[in-house]
Amino acid sequence: MHKLGTLRSARSLGAIGLVVAGLAVAGCGGGDDSSADDTAAAPPAASTTETTMEENLVETAVAAGQFSTLTSLVDEAGLAATLSGEGPFTVFAPTDDAFAKVPQETLDSLAADPEALREVLLYHVVEGEARASDVAELSSAETLNGEPVDLETTERGVRVNDARVVRADVSASNGVIHVIDEVLIP
Repeated sequence: MHKLGTLRSARSLGAIGLVVAGLAVAGCGGGDDSSADDTAAAPPAASTTETTMEENLVETAVAAGQFSTLTSLVDEAGLAATLSGEGPFTVFAPTDDAFAKVPQETLDSLAADPEALREVLLYHVVEGEARASDVAELSSAETLNGEPVDLETTERGVRVNDARVVRADVSASNGVIHVIDEVLIP
């Protein structure tokens, strides 16, 4: 298993990473949308979900059917065919509710610019498989678009930049998904 420290070039893995991001979002199911305190998340051990290791990230996403925004953006970027890449990858996957918080003009702009869309989606993907226990030991991780995300773990849960991890450790044959409640913008 690769750790986050063994990252490949963002350029060479761009297409695969975007596809993986799409799959991750599509494959995770719903998140915990109820929280009076936006900074809190369930402790990682209480919010983990395992899926069968026989399904790759693409198959997991298709089966979920709860991430239509991300799946649509992946299709518009022309990256759907690469979503079943070898990996492993760690994907911080925003839900449809997370995409609903993004202004429509921003989504329209991304849909009209496949390269900008690719950069945003790659900002959600890290090379290697990092389980919740691995993420808890890190303060940042370099994404496949070349920019790092900040990671913060407290007794209340894990945050990726300003997003809460609402479900962790969704396994697939080519990586792991951590569902987040915000879209990460580089």
